[in-house]
Amino acid sequence: MAYKTALGEEAHHRLDEIGQADILVGIPSYNNAKTIGHVVRTAAEGMVKYFPDLKPVLINSDGGSTDGTMEVVRQAPIPKGVEKIITEYIGPSGKGSAFRTIFGIAQALGVQVCVVVDSDLRSIEPWWIERLAGPIIEGEYDFVAPFYNRHKYDGTITNNICYPMTRTLYGLDVRQPIGGDFGFSTELAESYLAKDVWDTDVARFGVDIWMTTTAINEGWRICQAHLGAKIHDVKDPATTLGPMFMQVVGTLFWLMGLYEDNWRKAKGGRPAPFYGEPVEAEPEPVQVTLEAMIDKMRAGIGEFGDLWQVILTPDNFLRVEKIATLDYEDYAFPAELWVKVVFEFAVAYNKSDLVPEEVIRAMTPLYYGRTAGLVVETWEMNNAQAEEAIKAQARIFEGLKPYLVERWALVGAS
Repeated sequence: MAYKTALGEEAHHRLDEIGQADILVGIPSYNNAKTIGHVVRTAAEGMVKYFPDLKPVLINSDGGSTDGTMEVVRQAPIPKGVEKIITEYIGPSGKGSAFRTIFGIAQALGVQVCVVVDSDLRSIEPWWIERLAGPIIEGEYDFVAPFYNRHKYDGTITNNICYPMTRTLYGLDVRQPIGGDFGFSTELAESYLAKDVWDTDVARFGVDIWMTTTAINEGWRICQAHLGAKIHDVKDPATTLGPMFMQVVGTLFWLMGLYEDNWRKAKGGRPAPFYGEPVEAEPEPVQVTLEAMIDKMRAGIGEFGDLWQVILTPDNFLRVEKIATLDYEDYAFPAELWVKVVFEFAVAYNKSDLVPEEVIRAMTPLYYGRTAGLVVETWEMNNAQAEEAIKAQARIFEGLKPYLVERWALVGAS
C-alpha cells in the first residue's frame, strides 16, 4: 500500500471507496480524447463479459491532457459494477510514469491480474481483455505480450531493433516486445513497482522494452496473445519517432549492461508460447516518406560523421559513408551492415567513455537509413512477405551474435 500515498486526492478517495478488486485494466493517456472513449467502453465490457465473477476496476492514468481526455473517460458509459479511477500520474512525463501509477493502484487494490492497453486503439475488442488476462487468471503465466498483425511499416523500431535484439540477446522470440498492450500478474507488477528506475527513461517510452526484458531475465513465465490487427494512430516514421527512438534504444542498451551475464550465455530464439487462436485481420496501411528518411541519413554524416568514425570499425564507417551519398533510386542499406552498426553502437554505449545519450543521438540517422533500406527491400511485398523479411533480418542478428561478443570483449579490454 506504500505507493497509495503518492496518488492524487481523488484517486486516494476512490481507492478507499472501492477497497478491493480482482481485475484491473489501466489506460495511460495524453490528449487522446478522440479515441479513449471507445477503449474505455470496450475494456470494461471485456472484463464483465469474460470474467463475470471478478470485481473489475478501470484506471485512466493521464499525463495532464488539455483536450478533455479525462472528462471523456469520466462520461464514457460502462457496464454496471465496473469501477473507474481517473487520475493524473505523478512523476516524469511519459508512459512509464502512467504505468507506475497503474501498478500502484493494482497493488493497493490487491488485484489478481493487471492489464494495460493503449488509449489510441481503434481495433480493440472485448475479447482482447480475455486474451491478455486469461493466461494469468488460469495461473499459467505472469507476463502476456501482444501478438498483432501489423502493417509492414508500422513498428519500425520494433522491427529493426527491439525484436531482433531481444530475440538474439536473451534467446526468447517475443515478436512485439514494445507492443503497448500487456497483461501482468500481481506479483510481477509489484516487482516492477519496487525497482529503482522510475526517474530514468523507463518512466517515458523505455518502459515497454524494460518490462519485457526484465520479465525474460528474471524468470517470469511469458506468453504471447493473438490479438489480430492493431489499428491505432500511427504516424510516418520519417517525421515522429526521434524522441521515442532515443528512450527505447537507450533503455535497451542500458539493459544489456545489467544482464550481460545472461545474454552472453543465451542461445537460440525459441518462440514464447501463444495463447488463443490466430486471428485473421488486415491492418490499415501506414504511409512512409522514403525520401525524408534518406535525407535524415544523409544529414547524419555531416552532423555525426566524426562520432560515427569513432564508434564504427573503419570498414563499416566507409560503407555507411558511401550509403549516405547514394541517389534515391539507387538507395540500399544492407541488413548485415545494419546488424554490425547496432552491435557497435551498443558496445560504445556500454563500454566506451562516450556520453551514452550522444551515442544514441548519433545512431538515430542510421536507424532512419536502415528503415529506408527495409522499405526499399519490401516495397513490392505484401505484409506477410515483409514479415518474412523482418524475421530473416532477425536471423542475421542471431548469426552475427559472436561479432557482438567479440566487440564487447575487445572494447572492454582496451
